Amino acid sequence: MNGYGAHFIHGRAVPLASGISLARPDLHVFLFGGDGDGFSIGGNHLNHGARKNINLTYFIMDNFVYGLTKKQTSPTSPIGFKSKTDPTGAIDQPVNPMKQLICAGATFVARTHATQVNHMIQMIERAMDHQGFSVIECLSECVEFFPGAFDPANPRKGGAFSLIDEKKYDNTPEDELRHDVTDELAAYKLAQLPFPGVFGVFYESDRPTKNALEKKWIDTTREKLGHPTDLQLLQKTFDRMK
Repeated sequence: MNGYGAHFIHGRAVPLASGISLARPDLHVFLFGGDGDGFSIGGNHLNHGARKNINLTYFIMDNFVYGLTKKQTSPTSPIGFKSKTDPTGAIDQPVNPMKQLICAGATFVARTHATQVNHMIQMIERAMDHQGFSVIECLSECVEFFPGAFDPANPRKGGAFSLIDEKKYDNTPEDELRHDVTDELAAYKLAQLPFPGVFGVFYESDRPTKNALEKKWIDTTREKLGHPTDLQLLQKTFDRMK
């Protein structure tokens, strides 16, 4: 199939993107979904994609509500949010996306805001340059079913878009107070700041991707077998079944 993109079943986008990434190492795969897709019906796939460190970029548009299905409580809806599934207000503790992504094993975790386009582009570019499972949470307002949800982080609405001050390694006293993106515990501390929190790169680590590990495994096996073609390998499988 030739194409620049594909739509897939709700909650099952990570397996599809993972397969494309493993089969086509020449491509950088982008995956787009929402908070329900990523942290509810597709939460298990998100965790396994992260721990395997598959080389792709997952852009999660988090709007704190199921918008397409007309206002139901989502995994990230705040306590007290009234919806069709929680008419008296949500009582369940919401998911903390940053904490979950770091814990799951994602090797690049960042956060941005839909109204801050330049910052969003910067985060996407950094995620593209990263080898591994990179995830960006983007606070994306649903103007129909949760208007104003992210105004506290929108300067045009009187909010504060606070950026993470990353370490510059310039040997200055100020640098001691800056955030080390390789420090997992420091990333957790940033993730626990009260809403709307901070924006930028929370965590980044260098760990072998599943893509690289599988390629090494396949190349080693082919060498042991005398570099057979795909057809020859398939024929050997059929021969063993006779």
